Amino acid sequence: MTDFLLLAFIFLIAGVVAVPIASRLGLGSVLGYLIAGIVISPVMALLHVDVVSIQHFAEFGVVMMLFLVGLELEPKLLWSMRSRLLGLGGGQVALTAGVVMAVTMVFGQVWTVALAIGLVLALSSTAIVLQTLGEKGLMKSDGGQSSFAVLLFQDIAVIPMLALIPLLALPESPAALSHGSDGVDHSGASLSLVAGLPGWGAALVTLGAIATVIIAGSYLTGPIFRFISAAKLRELFVATALMIVIGIALLMSLVGLSPALGTFLAGVVLANSEYRHELESDIDPFKGLLLGLFFMTVGAGINFALLYDNLFTILALTLGLMALKTAVLYLLAVVFRMGGSDRFLFSLGLAQAGEFGFVLLSFTVANAVIPGELADRLLLIVALSMLLTPALFILYDRVIAPRFVRTDPRETDTIDARSEILIAGHGRVGGMVSRLLRGGGFAPTVIDFSSKQLEMLKAFNVQAFYGDATRPDLLHVAGIADAKLFVIAIDDRDKITQLTKYVRQHYPDVHIIARAIDRNHVYDLYFAGCRDIIRETYDSSMRMGRSAIEALGYSRPQAERMVDAFREMDHKSMLIAAEHYDPAIPVLENEAYLTSVRKTLGGWEADLTAQMAAIMAEGKG
Repeated sequence: MTDFLLLAFIFLIAGVVAVPIASRLGLGSVLGYLIAGIVISPVMALLHVDVVSIQHFAEFGVVMMLFLVGLELEPKLLWSMRSRLLGLGGGQVALTAGVVMAVTMVFGQVWTVALAIGLVLALSSTAIVLQTLGEKGLMKSDGGQSSFAVLLFQDIAVIPMLALIPLLALPESPAALSHGSDGVDHSGASLSLVAGLPGWGAALVTLGAIATVIIAGSYLTGPIFRFISAAKLRELFVATALMIVIGIALLMSLVGLSPALGTFLAGVVLANSEYRHELESDIDPFKGLLLGLFFMTVGAGINFALLYDNLFTILALTLGLMALKTAVLYLLAVVFRMGGSDRFLFSLGLAQAGEFGFVLLSFTVANAVIPGELADRLLLIVALSMLLTPALFILYDRVIAPRFVRTDPRETDTIDARSEILIAGHGRVGGMVSRLLRGGGFAPTVIDFSSKQLEMLKAFNVQAFYGDATRPDLLHVAGIADAKLFVIAIDDRDKITQLTKYVRQHYPDVHIIARAIDRNHVYDLYFAGCRDIIRETYDSSMRMGRSAIEALGYSRPQAERMVDAFREMDHKSMLIAAEHYDPAIPVLENEAYLTSVRKTLGGWEADLTAQMAAIMAEGKG
């Protein structure tokens, strides 16, 4: 027991320390777990720990991951993404695997080994890429959406890869004869539903197992969870979710199929189930822990002696792989007509190998497809390519993206119309303001930096100009010096604040209405000198709160009075806090700000509660 607790403590403390540090440095959680495994590898060697055995246990996290991937694959989502999914995703996997296979065969590998290597290296890191795109706000860009489509196709493609790889093993290989189709050593195993059956019998049993998964997932999951819910115990839901996943994995193993294949199929079947979200929430923590453990065992199992002896060769192969994948991805970006910087975001972002490469490498070795010594080299290439990925995003951010901003193919429009009203940004906020003003007979000058948005406006005969409203020269040409009103509705917190500061400093007579992203942004804008600040979700939240009060049985006038009371108190408290706010001082270190908030908070809540109680005492409408 002591040995087990010590081992568990070492893995947990390594993950808890390394992953937050890696995430803060922009490396992502997967690299954090890999680094944690590398750091504790000497300790594992000192304690004579069988890292490979722990890795086989942790691989069940991959089974859970594919179950969750299956749950996310709603038919409507797949259909809406079909062109990018099949074109970009299918093209990337096929082209990359084919080129890598050809290069590998040139270096003397047989076609089965070359194909397996191509499949392994064709994948990219879902965890690193999606996390980085989300953190940088690039997920909604054309390059981000295309990257998501390719990653989704790759996740799906892992399933047929797991089914294909065992077929690549040479039948005369002794190692191949001692392994089952799921990559687990079965030399001492006795449990099998297909052992000793003729080919047609094994096929029928296998099809029957798959049919069982589909039928049970469609018709038995609901009754099972309804039965469990009668006990009203959260832990039973968790146990049931684990029972379903483990049971399906066991059934697939008994018929000689990959457990991941079965759980993925079950996830797809349950994608439209009413218990889908319950299953996701119950399985996700176990998946995360086991995957973290798996990646730590990969890091702990890295052969540093091999890396040291072949440093330049492995580094050259890693850079060669990333260059090859970048070229393939760029070609696809051109074929699918992606815009300037999006091509490079798409190409560089997916240039690395992925975390599933570790899984497939372990799988190919277990099925005697790739020799262990070659797999060790490939594992180093996969890990190094992932470690180099943050550098590619830095290259994109600091070198490529700014160049395309400066050399945008569209020139800034000549603003030949003058108005006393300027609107910066014509998206979901500025667009509504513009429509309202035009409906009242005003003719605002609209400036927007989205070509697509302006093309749409032209179709409706709305006069708008292309340009960056944060540029002082453009504002001057647009007539900011003679304007009475300037509405700042662009979708960028920092740019809104900077633009507000500039206009308040150089054109103090212009009335500014600024869009605030959240409550803290209100304080930034107030500090910058703006006094007409609109929180973008505030009014809709107030309307939703009013509807909630009405739904509880109170009348519309009562609900409106309660909302008005809240609005008035909230406005007063914000003004008091804003007077002491200073963006140069962290909030927790600004004693004047903290004191003012503490002083007003208690009285504000007491007054609001008293007003609300008085209104509610009138009875429901």
